[in-house]
Amino acid sequence: DLLVVVAFKILPRTLLGIPKKGCINLHGSLLPKYRGAAPIQQALMNGDSVTGLTTFILAPAVDTGDLLLTKKVVIYPDDDCGSLSKRMSHMGASLVMETIDGIDNDTLTPIQQDDSCASKAPKIKPEMCQMQWRKSAVKIHNLVRALSPVPSAYTFVKGRRMKIFKTSFSALPPVTPGEIINADESSLVVSCGSGSLELSDVQIEGKRRMTVTQFLQGFKLSPGERFGA
Repeated sequence: DLLVVVAFKILPRTLLGIPKKGCINLHGSLLPKYRGAAPIQQALMNGDSVTGLTTFILAPAVDTGDLLLTKKVVIYPDDDCGSLSKRMSHMGASLVMETIDGIDNDTLTPIQQDDSCASKAPKIKPEMCQMQWRKSAVKIHNLVRALSPVPSAYTFVKGRRMKIFKTSFSALPPVTPGEIINADESSLVVSCGSGSLELSDVQIEGKRRMTVTQFLQGFKLSPGERFGA
């Protein structure tokens, strides 16, 4: 009687008409904001403090169907895509069950989306993952959060690719974008276009993920050296 879809490909129009009570979907944003494949990542990239979940009736166009239920979700400053996705998955399961009950009891009134408020959350492509040190510390930090733990943001150092999983803001004044400001036994600070970031969790190619303290024990870096392609 009812088809429930979560994180699946676009269904053909012929299939949408089969269930008597229609087809519903769960989406990881407050639609019509962030229509597309990567709503959680997009919210983190944009530095949002609130996102949400939406159940809606499937339509032929992506994420455009009438809204059923929504639930706001707080994004904490230390959230990354992994932690936020996990929390939203539990909340989403409850919202789907609530939606099914509402449909079964005929207590839900579908609401048409306001297309004028729509925004997109396109699929994450490899070229989006490379860190651009000329950008602000805020933008780079949010990129790292959005892509951690997978596919992860990355940069290059001494010709080797390095994934960055966690950063924090540093009080050290910036110099040239990508330049190492501090590199001691437990701290690695890199200058951005505005502001600077301290790297916490990294993975140099060919090695496992590790803390910066562990990384610096076997990979020597000095102030003045540069990150980048």
